[in-house]
Amino acid sequence: MIETNIPEFSIELLQAGDRVEFARMVEAYYGPIYRLALKMLGDSSDAEDVLQNTFLKALQYLPTFEGRSSFSTWLYRIAANEALMLLRKRRPTVPVDENPDDDEDGFMPAQFSDWCCLPEQDFLTAESKRQLDQAIQKLPETLRVVFLLRDIEGLSIRDTSEALGLSETAVKTRLLRARLQLRESLSTYYGERLTYRMNMETQE
Repeated sequence: MIETNIPEFSIELLQAGDRVEFARMVEAYYGPIYRLALKMLGDSSDAEDVLQNTFLKALQYLPTFEGRSSFSTWLYRIAANEALMLLRKRRPTVPVDENPDDDEDGFMPAQFSDWCCLPEQDFLTAESKRQLDQAIQKLPETLRVVFLLRDIEGLSIRDTSEALGLSETAVKTRLLRARLQLRESLSTYYGERLTYRMNMETQE
């Protein structure tokens, strides 16, 4: 979720090179930026690299920040680009601003499980969180970054589009595709849990 307790910063002081203000900014955004990088890359060492490079580039480009977007959106854009560049070094992939198949009808999940009967605590277990993290890692990076910024970090559709340089329509389409693919990925796991619970209830 997007941080609600991040303090306001003086852009003027940051741009003037105030070290105390910059340290406050780093302390406030360390957690959200690291979390985004870790979920994008699935590797703590790579996430640390993205974190470090994000703040180094923020420091480098602060004088050019014009305030056309919020500071947090600008920082997320730097972090997302750093993570995507690292992913592309691992293997060539489609750039985030290209959309060869951004079609809402282009993906139809083969399997859906109805999870309505599962109690809420089943979705909050450590195992459930691991399953979700693994499913997120299986998403194509162009969908993964949209899902993480919108649904995990809590950015608005508008802020997500600004952070990634995409149209709002492309963000909405990729978000839908990401959610559908995650639902399919998790259908087997939650379907088995639902079957187990139903069998236990019939035996009581």
